[in-house]
Amino acid sequence: MVKLNKIYTRTGDDGTTGLATGQRVRKYDIRVQAYGATDEANSAIGIARLHIGQHSKLATALERIQNDMFDLGADLATPEPDPQQDKPLEWEPLRIVESQVKWLEAEIDRMNTDIPPLDSFVLPAGTPLATYLHMARTITRRAETLIAKLNDTEGEIVSPPALAYINRLSDFLFVAARYANGNGKQDVKWIPGANR
Repeated sequence: MVKLNKIYTRTGDDGTTGLATGQRVRKYDIRVQAYGATDEANSAIGIARLHIGQHSKLATALERIQNDMFDLGADLATPEPDPQQDKPLEWEPLRIVESQVKWLEAEIDRMNTDIPPLDSFVLPAGTPLATYLHMARTITRRAETLIAKLNDTEGEIVSPPALAYINRLSDFLFVAARYANGNGKQDVKWIPGANR
């Protein structure tokens, strides 16, 4: 259970922050950037939810996703211990699991059923909800880039389900934006070279 008694601790005044393991790292550490971008994407999803209107199924899905994004942040904030240098964790860390990825895939398939295939790329536009979902999608892509970079950093581990989840989430947000645009009817299509 999380318990926050005090909001400021002054421990980060030196430019460091604590991971879930207690390890102190620089605030610009790639791991901190990865879970920070995940938090930013979650906040963007929260803004999109303000414009949900009559889309009750999407509202429920986005609420679940926001909770899962905290799971992802906890996963990223808890590095796997190095068995040769670190003692094992005294608790079971919260990790993203395959069922969370599968749920996203099922939701993508459900929403995409009545959306016609694309014949052009779409601009991040249309209804306010769709536009905010596109913004959340692009922030999610940046989070994915940082998580992939963390995974490629020597000595760092990101679980395959965590990588798959953030990748699938951007797909979900793209389909959700088209769904929010009247199943694609209000999509604003890109016209290559239109303003030359």
